[in-house]
Amino acid sequence: MRPIITAFKQSPDRGRGLARDTRIRWAFEEVNQSYDVRLVTFSDLKDSAHLALNPFGQIPTYENEGLSLFESGAIILHIAENHIGLLPKDANARMRAIMWMFAALNSVEPSILEFANAKILESDKPWSQERIPLVVDRVRSRLEKLSAHLGHADWLENEFSAGDLMMVSVLLRLKSSGILDEFPNLAAYVARGEARPAYKRAFDAQLAVFTSNSPVDDRK
Repeated sequence: MRPIITAFKQSPDRGRGLARDTRIRWAFEEVNQSYDVRLVTFSDLKDSAHLALNPFGQIPTYENEGLSLFESGAIILHIAENHIGLLPKDANARMRAIMWMFAALNSVEPSILEFANAKILESDKPWSQERIPLVVDRVRSRLEKLSAHLGHADWLENEFSAGDLMMVSVLLRLKSSGILDEFPNLAAYVARGEARPAYKRAFDAQLAVFTSNSPVDDRK
């Protein structure tokens, strides 16, 4: 039986690889594990069947052999622990890779999501123009520290791991903002992640879903 994950039938990211199912697809591709996808709509997220998998009504979810999971970090950790390719064999290096997964989700992503929400959901508020510079400063503060740690290295530790997969996935949200370009080593780091064949396969798979399910304008 192949694992089943959920993904949006029509992703709000318009196939740019930002929806969190892309992270799961990438992990599967890195470990050469096949999987199936159940596409859901926004209304499906409210159904009892989906809420039984994720009580918060979000994607992705994971199901396989009696195990169901939600939260991209938990799913990727499960994949990494059960397949070779995303976690080092050395016990200490393994824990450092897992540490970077937590850092991506807890130390770096919150400020980036705050910035995205400020730009997309709060731009029409009267206080928006005063708030956004403060949010951007918080993003830069995290990136400065991450940039200092990475230095001239290719990856966060000695080799690519689930920690890098998660960190690159988080940083991708900043590509269109220009903020990432202020840190050339981080921009290059993200580009290395995007250049991995496994990432390209995952990105193409998510884009194909969006393309095939986009409304067709047949007006002449």
